[in-house]
Amino acid sequence: MHDAFEADPILDKLPLGIESVACYENILLVGTKQGHLLQYKITRNPPSEPKKYHTDLERSNKSFSKKPITQIVAVPELFILISLSDNVISVHDLVTFNSITTVHKTKGATLFAVDCRPETTQTGSTHYLRVGVASKRKIQLFFWKNRDFHELLSDLSLYDYPHALSWSKDSLCVGFKRDYYIINSTTGSLKELFPVGVQQAEPLVARLRDQRLLLQRDKMSIFINAEGEPTQREPINWSDIPIAIEHYPPYLVAVLPKFVEVRTIDPKLMIQNLQLPKARLICQGSGVIYVASQSNLWRLQSVPASQQIRDLLQNKQFELALKLAEQADEPPHEREKRVRNINNLYAFQLFCQHRFEESLQLFAKLGTDPSHVIGLYPNLLPQDYRSKLEYPERVPELEGHEMEKAVLALIEYLTQKRNEVMKNDEVVTTAIVEGNTTIKSKKQLSQIIDTTLLKCYLQTNDALVAPLLRLKDNNCHVEESERVLKKKEKFSELIILYEKKGLHQKALSLLMKQAVRPDSPLKGHERTVQYLQHLGAEHLDLIFEYAEWVLQRHPEDGLKIFTEDTPEIETLPRDKVLDYLEKINPSLAIPYLEHVIEDCEDETAEFHNRLVLLLKDRVQEHMESYLNSLPEGHTPSRTGEEVEDLGKERAKLIHFLRTSTHYQAERLLTRFPLDGFHEERAILLGRLGRHEQALAIYIYLLNSSHLAEGYCENNYDPDREESKDVYLYLLKMYLQPPDMSLLGLAPGEAPSIRHNTESALRLLEKHAHQVDVPKALELLPSSIRVRDILTFLENVLEHNATERRHNQVLRSLSYAENLAVTEQRIQYQRIRVDVTEDTFCPTCKKRIGESAFYYTPEGSIYHYSCYKGTK
Repeated sequence: MHDAFEADPILDKLPLGIESVACYENILLVGTKQGHLLQYKITRNPPSEPKKYHTDLERSNKSFSKKPITQIVAVPELFILISLSDNVISVHDLVTFNSITTVHKTKGATLFAVDCRPETTQTGSTHYLRVGVASKRKIQLFFWKNRDFHELLSDLSLYDYPHALSWSKDSLCVGFKRDYYIINSTTGSLKELFPVGVQQAEPLVARLRDQRLLLQRDKMSIFINAEGEPTQREPINWSDIPIAIEHYPPYLVAVLPKFVEVRTIDPKLMIQNLQLPKARLICQGSGVIYVASQSNLWRLQSVPASQQIRDLLQNKQFELALKLAEQADEPPHEREKRVRNINNLYAFQLFCQHRFEESLQLFAKLGTDPSHVIGLYPNLLPQDYRSKLEYPERVPELEGHEMEKAVLALIEYLTQKRNEVMKNDEVVTTAIVEGNTTIKSKKQLSQIIDTTLLKCYLQTNDALVAPLLRLKDNNCHVEESERVLKKKEKFSELIILYEKKGLHQKALSLLMKQAVRPDSPLKGHERTVQYLQHLGAEHLDLIFEYAEWVLQRHPEDGLKIFTEDTPEIETLPRDKVLDYLEKINPSLAIPYLEHVIEDCEDETAEFHNRLVLLLKDRVQEHMESYLNSLPEGHTPSRTGEEVEDLGKERAKLIHFLRTSTHYQAERLLTRFPLDGFHEERAILLGRLGRHEQALAIYIYLLNSSHLAEGYCENNYDPDREESKDVYLYLLKMYLQPPDMSLLGLAPGEAPSIRHNTESALRLLEKHAHQVDVPKALELLPSSIRVRDILTFLENVLEHNATERRHNQVLRSLSYAENLAVTEQRIQYQRIRVDVTEDTFCPTCKKRIGESAFYYTPEGSIYHYSCYKGTK
């Protein structure tokens, strides 16, 4: 409890019985039992005077009424005074007390309620005044206009006499002897609420500042809205049954039979008891409350807000202190500062009460420095930094379930603050204790928030650590995060931290060390391979450094570092990678080049050349190994008695030489020895256009007509001068053996060669139309009989006849097409189009004149531009 009001006597032992009171500004109006209306002016005395207030009777109207003035209400907005005396409503001028009107229709009235609210009309701002009058068993509703009251609604009949009355928006609440009802002033509908209570002598209805209503039931005050619905779960409980109540936010002031009691609605607190003997009336206006008994009258003046707030903070009543601070009459910036300071103290108190969610929600709303909030927890901030923070009192020690609950609330708070910091460019924070240092750097604040989130996740749910570290805008402090992750042996998460911070050397070093630990989550080489695959060309030296141990122990998986389909691998310089692989593990150069050429479709000649040479060297190694394995004295044939592996490797080399079009044959030919690789040399010679030498190898070294004819099929091109006579060259090989020097053989090394007339004749029959006939006939020996070449000649003649018929058909078709086009042109030229002054364009409705025009098949004539515009 604290002192919210000070009670000062204004009138003492007034000889006239006080029946009603009203006030506005510094004017106090007193209606007496004798019918006198007294007007007092209340002014504050200088501090030197013993009494705080001076009471000056400005006017005494003894003829105001012949009967007791049972109720008066001042309406300063309209300069009128409404009174109830002799059971009738009267209106007087508020300044002169001259009578304005008497509402005779209210004869028999026992009480009334006034509602005055501002409104805007076409003529400007004014006030709309309504009055509800309880007269016997009915309610009368009036509105004020043109200095008189007019009926708002027809009289509403009731089942009993009203004892209490109050407005709330468009509703009028009525209290009867036994229960409460609410009336809609626009429709007249009646709604029953609840009983008055067992102990209640009289019903009591009071209006709050927010337009809610307070209805008394025994010692409880129940709150409803204008529709009669409850607005608060728990009522306000008084020490006794109130006689009258006034709402003076944030306080409720109730006149009880023995004293005046002050309470608050939210939070529900008992504030103060004022011993004012036999008080029974209460009114307020202009920030002051008056309480009256039969002969005495007191002024309740609010204690200065600053003093109340100081007392409340000492008692840790932060919620009420906040309400007072928000209403304090002081400059806005001072008020905001005070409210923020109280809120911070309140949030700290909530934390000390282990109401963590409420506390952190309030800290978030206030914009409190997150580092100060984190400092409430042990071991989350560096000790040297935490020691600089100040708090209103000792921070509670948390452990066990309470600690877990507090950390979960902190995670939610930090997540919210993280989003706010990322969205805003500027950082504005406040301290829990005023004057304490706060962080103003966005980067530093982000670092503290993210690092603390990491620590919280490690305590509650370590599955969230990796997603946090993977965030693009992750700002975890490297050294601090590294320390806690190592302590918890979270090596996988530590790798993510290193990767996102660009500390690749540390990450790869850790991966290499952990790879050999059998109990480590990073054991094996897979994570190193994955890591290196995503580094890119800017870290080529690092890739080469840490790929070496993987390539040496797991060459196939190590090769994936350079062959996986990732954007980063695409940026690697392939020539440097190839040189590196040949140095570390030469056996990997071939699969790497195959990947580059086949999968990446690289057309670089150097890569194609190197793959040819690497495949050749591998074949040669297999060949030497095979020869060394033969028994002494056993000599293989010229083609090689190749084992399965040798055959596969050689087939791969030959296939690549045939299919690739990007290697440089002139550079490679000299690298293939003359005493071997005959088929490979033949392919290379063919690429160089040296078809005679290539065919000589197939016929005389490889002894394969089949391969020779296949070579001709692959290389024959009638449109290219160097390739149109390949079949003729083959015919020549069959009929006129070449000089062996063409094959790079010395005369003594020449194989035995015989004429192959049968193969020559078969070639002529099969490829008659691909051979130059005159030249072929010149090559045939004179011993050849006509019947031996009859089939060849027939094929030639048949082919020529077919070609001749084909050309005749094409000529006839071309001639017919030309005739059709000529005939159509003649028909078009016969059409006559007359353009006169009366010829108008259907689109623009203007004459065609001498403009370009378009004539349609239907016979319409358009301007050319108009016709094109419609398309």
